[in-house]
Amino acid sequence: MKYDAPIKDMMFLLTEFIDLEQLTSLPGNGEVDADLLEAVLEEAGKFASTELLPINQIGDQHGATHSNGEVKAPPGFKEAYDQYIANGWTGIDANPDHGGQGLPKVLHVLIDEMLGATNLAFKLYSELSRGAYHLLDNTASDEIRERYLPNMVAGTWSGTMCLTEPHCGTDLGLLTSKAVVTGDGHYRVSGSKIFITSGDHDLTENILHLVIARIEGAPEGTRGISLFLVPKFLVNDDGSIGERNGVTTASIEHKMGIKGSATCALNFDNAIGYLIGEENRGLAAMFKMMNIERMTVAMQGLGFSDIAYQNALAYALDRTQSKAPAPRPDDSKAADPIAYQPEIKRQLLTIRSQVEGSRALAVYSVLHADIMEKSEDAAVAADAKNLVALMTPVMKSFFTDLGMSSTLSAQQIFGGHGFIAEHGMEQLVRDCRITPIYEGTNEVQALDLATRKLNGSTGEFADRFFAEWLAYAEEQNAGEVAAAVQRLIDATAWIREADDAAVRGAATHYLRLFALTIIGCMWAKSLAAMQDKSGSFYDVKRKVARFYCEQLLPETASLFSTVTGGHSALADFEVADFED
Repeated sequence: MKYDAPIKDMMFLLTEFIDLEQLTSLPGNGEVDADLLEAVLEEAGKFASTELLPINQIGDQHGATHSNGEVKAPPGFKEAYDQYIANGWTGIDANPDHGGQGLPKVLHVLIDEMLGATNLAFKLYSELSRGAYHLLDNTASDEIRERYLPNMVAGTWSGTMCLTEPHCGTDLGLLTSKAVVTGDGHYRVSGSKIFITSGDHDLTENILHLVIARIEGAPEGTRGISLFLVPKFLVNDDGSIGERNGVTTASIEHKMGIKGSATCALNFDNAIGYLIGEENRGLAAMFKMMNIERMTVAMQGLGFSDIAYQNALAYALDRTQSKAPAPRPDDSKAADPIAYQPEIKRQLLTIRSQVEGSRALAVYSVLHADIMEKSEDAAVAADAKNLVALMTPVMKSFFTDLGMSSTLSAQQIFGGHGFIAEHGMEQLVRDCRITPIYEGTNEVQALDLATRKLNGSTGEFADRFFAEWLAYAEEQNAGEVAAAVQRLIDATAWIREADDAAVRGAATHYLRLFALTIIGCMWAKSLAAMQDKSGSFYDVKRKVARFYCEQLLPETASLFSTVTGGHSALADFEVADFED
């Protein structure tokens, strides 16, 4: 398997697609320029392709292991992790006060794509640490931040997110984990959590678990959930590692994919925990971490799509089978590379046009995450916050669905060779399968968009957002894009007027309509950025944009019809009818 980091496309997005000054003018970004961004991306791409990709299949074959109460990562992971933290990758966008580099989030998200493409199982050992770091930095006391955050940024300590229990996943109000206050400023946390990514391993000295639990006497449901920091090892006053806390690993999950990642079931038995934020306000704090992770998972899906495309293209250029229609590359040959077959070209372009359009959407959206956090203009920051909130479920759902469709299409291009382990395509399918499931299933993302994000301040912003893109598409003479935006506007109006059951039944289709449309807007913006540019890179990109607009954007018409006209068939079918 091969992987070439798409540096050229990433730099196009950072320097031509967006206004780089929007990024560099933000407080704290004074030293950021195109040369720095390119240098960091090149180093990340090199590390991903030369260090992580070679151990990806090893991780899949060997898996993480659990023996005598200890969990070990697969062979080669420890050495790669030591190099990973030595190079500073765990502190890219962390606060320099804690030893981080303070670089933009939009840079970090592109690095996420590379790491997820080449070895997601490895990436997961540090991925939750970033979300845990930002949650603690925004919510925890000064004492907690000073004691724990520098080691998290250095990567010598890692973090987890402990939400799910055997009987509750999405409905966290049903949790039974409890916390009992003590007289010395901390709590005793007890309960069981499952599906904990990197819940235990041997890559870091300590693991900091962020655990939601209910304090005795707290209200039922989500209003009574509090958040606690529960370290694997207690930390002494001088910052050194102390005794083992009451946290044990019951088992590691036997999974379909990402087998090199230790997904654990953890037991907390009177473990010492420290309250983070206010009592009974834990879920609100945890959602800050969850939203970071949803953006990160979106980039996992995008990474899978890109590496699947790269390898399917390489195979299609090499594999000869049957004669292609004219014009053939060589009439003297008995067979041609399958890349010349129109159906294979269509499959490859379907992946590529969505990958490049989605990457543009990621850069556009995460630029606004930087603006949201750093802009000194309150109105600008508020709009950026609404945009990020609106795009988070769209990106998480669409990008991960794209990851699945792309890996399956790439496997199909390989034919029988894609079904065996040798070429790595079947591992991509298995590893990618988790991405539409964790951090809130894609169906939950669709409901979040259709039932929450179209209301309140985010909904008011959405109306302005749609109107601006409609005007932009018309100004650019992008007729297909303008038509899709108008369908999105009309579908949104329908969603707001329909009854709850109809909205819930249409939510997934509405999200896809939204995503295809906004990616069409990204292509319109890309074409505008290339308007006066010449060269093969721009010429090919224009062809990819045309393919997207002619072959993928028309799906918005059928989606609009399904969203606004398909409810009665669903409503008339009773649950009892499944038994007949």
